[in-house]
Amino acid sequence: MPASRLLHHHLTGPTGAPPLVLGPSLGTSMAVWEPLLPTLARRFQVLRFDLPGHGRSGAGLLPRAEPGRTTVDDLAALVLDLVDHHGWDGFHYAGISLGGAIGAHLATHHPDRVRSLAIVCSSAHFGPPDAWRARADLVRLKGTGPLLETSPGRWFATPAIADTPLGRTLLGNLADADPVGYAACCDALAAYDLRPELARITAPTLVVGGAQDSATPLAHAQELARGIPHATLEILACGHLAAEQPEALQDVLSSQLTSLST
Repeated sequence: MPASRLLHHHLTGPTGAPPLVLGPSLGTSMAVWEPLLPTLARRFQVLRFDLPGHGRSGAGLLPRAEPGRTTVDDLAALVLDLVDHHGWDGFHYAGISLGGAIGAHLATHHPDRVRSLAIVCSSAHFGPPDAWRARADLVRLKGTGPLLETSPGRWFATPAIADTPLGRTLLGNLADADPVGYAACCDALAAYDLRPELARITAPTLVVGGAQDSATPLAHAQELARGIPHATLEILACGHLAAEQPEALQDVLSSQLTSLST
């Protein structure tokens, strides 16, 4: 596949090391994983990507950008295109929120590819579809600007993080997101319900919940951990973007990956 048809991505770490794919949350870019990259890239070949319409991935990469058409399956297919481009038969995967949903979908429908899974501040079902469709309609009409005032309270347990370099970068990602791509990702969340299929996930799975996550409250993480066979649940003192606690998130991810990276 031509590089122009691939999601924008960065590959960091030793050639030949076990592959690790990191998925971002709605409204952010691959920068959400930046605090963990120095440690993870020592032992893994880390692939970070931008969702369509986010960061440097164009909304034109979506196969169906019309309102209501995009699904998590569409987004997962774009991620598979990336790993196929790099020649990886199998890979470890960790994702935050929508990024976690993409990973859970991959582990359900492509179990031979996903060696391990970490689902961070995510869900098997992100709430009533009408709320996501309403947000998609708002963004198509007015852009992401109306979301900027309330996002720091949803994203961060500590509001002051919004004024740190990481916080400013991530809120800048939201401000700069292409309305078409952002709204399409909202449509994907509206249609997403993996609850009936969680038991099909066979990859070793870590579920990370945020004790102060108001976007996907802790009950969502608990539901994932109950539904996925032999999943491990870890609870961090964070909001929706667990990268605000990089050392804690790094510790639980590294503990899982270290035992599985052979």
